[in-house]
Amino acid sequence: MCAYMFDNQSLIRNGTRWFPLMGEIHYSRYPKEFWKESLCKMKAGGIDIVSSYVIWIHHEEIEGQYDFTGCRDLRAFVQACKECNIKLLLRIGPWSHGEVRNGGFPDWLLQKDFKVRTNDKKYLSTVKKWYKEIYKQVKGYCCSPKDTENTIIGVQIENEFGHCGGLYDESGDIHMKKLQKIAKQAGFKVPLYTATGWGGARTGGMLPVMGGYCDAPWDQRTTKIEPSGNYIFTYERNDHNIGSDHGLGYGITFDQSKFPYLTAELGGGLQVTAHRRTVAKASDIGAMSLVKMGSGCNLLGYYMYHGGTNPYGKLTTLQETKATGYPNDLPELSYDFRAPVREYGQISETFREIKLLSYFVHSYGDEFCEMKAQIPSDNPLKVDNMENLRYSFRCKDNKGYLFVNNYVRLEKLASHKNQVIKTPDGTVTFPEMNIEDQDYFFLPYNITYGNTKVETALVTPFFKTQDNTFVFYSRRNLKKIKNAFKFTGELKDRFLVLSREDALNTWKTSDGNIFITDSDSYIIEDEKGNINFYSNSSENKICFYSCMELHNDSKGFKKIGMEDKNICEETGSFPFIKYELENSIKNGSINIPSSINENRFSLNLSEVYKTFISSKDINSYDDCFISIDYTGESARLYAVEDGKKHLIADNFYLGEDYKWEIGLKRFISRNIDFSTLELEINPLVHTDSIFLEKWPVLPKEGKASLNKVDYRCELKIML
Repeated sequence: MCAYMFDNQSLIRNGTRWFPLMGEIHYSRYPKEFWKESLCKMKAGGIDIVSSYVIWIHHEEIEGQYDFTGCRDLRAFVQACKECNIKLLLRIGPWSHGEVRNGGFPDWLLQKDFKVRTNDKKYLSTVKKWYKEIYKQVKGYCCSPKDTENTIIGVQIENEFGHCGGLYDESGDIHMKKLQKIAKQAGFKVPLYTATGWGGARTGGMLPVMGGYCDAPWDQRTTKIEPSGNYIFTYERNDHNIGSDHGLGYGITFDQSKFPYLTAELGGGLQVTAHRRTVAKASDIGAMSLVKMGSGCNLLGYYMYHGGTNPYGKLTTLQETKATGYPNDLPELSYDFRAPVREYGQISETFREIKLLSYFVHSYGDEFCEMKAQIPSDNPLKVDNMENLRYSFRCKDNKGYLFVNNYVRLEKLASHKNQVIKTPDGTVTFPEMNIEDQDYFFLPYNITYGNTKVETALVTPFFKTQDNTFVFYSRRNLKKIKNAFKFTGELKDRFLVLSREDALNTWKTSDGNIFITDSDSYIIEDEKGNINFYSNSSENKICFYSCMELHNDSKGFKKIGMEDKNICEETGSFPFIKYELENSIKNGSINIPSSINENRFSLNLSEVYKTFISSKDINSYDDCFISIDYTGESARLYAVEDGKKHLIADNFYLGEDYKWEIGLKRFISRNIDFSTLELEINPLVHTDSIFLEKWPVLPKEGKASLNKVDYRCELKIML
């Protein structure tokens, strides 16, 4: 038996059904020295599999000159994945898209005397050479069929082939099979071979992975577009809007009855384009993810899960642009994506939102995979239906989960008072519920937890602990909940019900502990098993809660008492130990400099830098973040040396509610002179050529505005 397999229902690992979470990070878009830290953050969010493109132009910008150094060091990245004990699915192209110049193809390749992404022998020969170079970097790290210990468990061949370019008929399947054969000949003999399957893409018989985004920043319209179909429970796996900037999306080309419903490109955020500045919020991603689960999905794969920054090119900039024949203009450097982990490693609200689902599938995924989607006939299937209740079931043998989604991004949905919902076989009826606009949740029925059977619950299962405590959370942040459960028989196990706010801020560690922090703090376990507390809190006293007593309080944390965190009256008390740190985090404002001219500003961060560095050892600061509040079309930050400007960061303006945040620690090793920075802001004028979800009050025409510059240090303490 293969260690990693699949049938038409789910992935299978060592003979057991497996519901993993997968998250995309591009190693060549993130500093090498912080890879392990980022991988551990991804693990803390519940990611089991890291996916990453090997972007051709990042490694062979000049023909025959391969660059696998620095942030391009693929072998070191795979080793980092191994040390962090996280699996890897390598997306080896050769075309990747990924908002990269030429979709990742080097310029020299496009100047050859053959047509790329065809069955031309010269093209395939060039790809063969490239695949061999990739394999040289990862040799020794690929899982064999019966191996679960090694790192690379799968390879994705090409991307959106037959949808965004390539061959659009059966010859496309032939091409995909040829590429798979070339990959195997190069040495890639892994358990799983995947191919993107949406929009008419050709898969060549490989395991298809699907996608879904809550909006389409690549859409060429500069108006609010129709509501996303990804908020509807449906058996259809296709997202017609992905890649719509390259052409009309078509139906799927494979027999979906033969393959499980897996995703590789659920939008963990949205990357802005120059013409379309859409903003993905945590609830946008959370509701979409829940709908996919309720529609039968058995792998949540996010693109991007971790933002990044484009590397510098030797010959050109490396972002997608209209000048290169592609449909969109992207920032030269920033690939933030408003992802769960942001461009500079910041933990976002979306990170916490997705964690609600990852913790659940880690505890209950094997059984959940067995449950098929049953979507009632009165569930609405039209994207513009905001009146009827959207709901679905995942069930098997008269037990399962009710999924409800009353949320659509940027839309208002009807409320449903005193709603009564019955299970598909009519044997179980949920208590009356009031379902409001923006609600999305799932609830269990006839599920046995330990020795206790729950007929219905009005709270959502979260995870089970090593000592079989069963943790749930509420739909709303109520202080107390009555009648949350209808038990069949007696309550024989320990049940803990958290508020949703506490659940978002809950962190599990491998020693079995449960921590609850505030919304400005988080817990990350590093590759060595050390548990690290991070905080950006502006409070003078920083608190967190621990299920277990900590052995080491020498870092300034003091135990100050106990607090019951169970908000469900019927399942008893559940005290947590409260710890407090009497230490303030350094933060403040920077004086706005006088302008050099209307749109350029000198920006002196030397005092902030000195404060961060001089206090780092004393207060354990890990990073310092600069927040730039400006009004303009876009902004670029330069380091100036010997009269020459060097771009170090850039940003597309999203609106007055979204400040531009930059982390300083990555620039320290680059010897940036923080006293000589220059900020350039391009003015913004009202225009039909840019879509903003919320337009600001603009400064006078032709002038940019620098409104405020703040900074905050991030504390890191090993517990």
